[in-house]
Amino acid sequence: MTNAPPPPRPVDQGHGPQRLPLPALDALDTAQRAAAQALIDGPRGAVYGPFVPLLRTPALLERVAQLGEALRYGGRLDARVRELAICLAARAVGNQFEWVMHAPLARAAGVAAAAIDAVGAGARPEGLAADEQAACDFATELLQRHGVCDATWARAVAVFGEAGVVELTTLVGYFVMVSWVMNVARTPSLPTAQVEALRSGPP
Repeated sequence: MTNAPPPPRPVDQGHGPQRLPLPALDALDTAQRAAAQALIDGPRGAVYGPFVPLLRTPALLERVAQLGEALRYGGRLDARVRELAICLAARAVGNQFEWVMHAPLARAAGVAAAAIDAVGAGARPEGLAADEQAACDFATELLQRHGVCDATWARAVAVFGEAGVVELTTLVGYFVMVSWVMNVARTPSLPTAQVEALRSGPP
C-alpha cells in the first residue's frame, strides 16, 4: 500500500480575504432565508462551514446538506471509521475547517491521537484497528488514484460489505467536495484549542 501523499498547503490561511462570507440577514432572499432556517432547525444548529458559500445557491445547499446528514447522522459506518475518513479527505485537500472540526471528533470516537496526528502531518498512521486500517487504505488509495485496486476493494468489502464501501466512497467524495467549496471561497476554520491546525506543505 502506498504511503500518504505529501501534505498540500492548507489554502484557507494567509491567502487573502474570505471571498464568500455570510451575507447580512437583510440581504437574504426568501429561498436563502428558508435554507438557512432549515440548517438552524436541523442537527447542525447553525449556518457555518461550506453552507456559508453554498447559501448563494439555496437549492444546492439544501441537497448538499441532506446528503451530509445522511452520511454523518444516518450512515452505517462506525463513528471511528467515518471520522478517520473525513480527516483523511480534509488532509488530502488541505482544508482547515473540516480538519479542525473532525480531528477532535475522531479522537472522541476512539481513533488514537497518534494516528490523527500522523494524518495531520501527511504521514501514514500506525496502530489502527482493523476496520480503521481498511478504511484508511481504501480512502488513501482513492484520494491518490481516484479509484482502488482489486485487493483494496476486496479488503474493504470483507470489512464493511458492499453497501458500506459505497457509503465510504461517497463519504470521502462528499468531504472533498465541500472542502473544495470552502477552499475556493476561502472559508476560515473555526477557532479551537482542541487540535493543531494543518501545517503547510510544499509551496
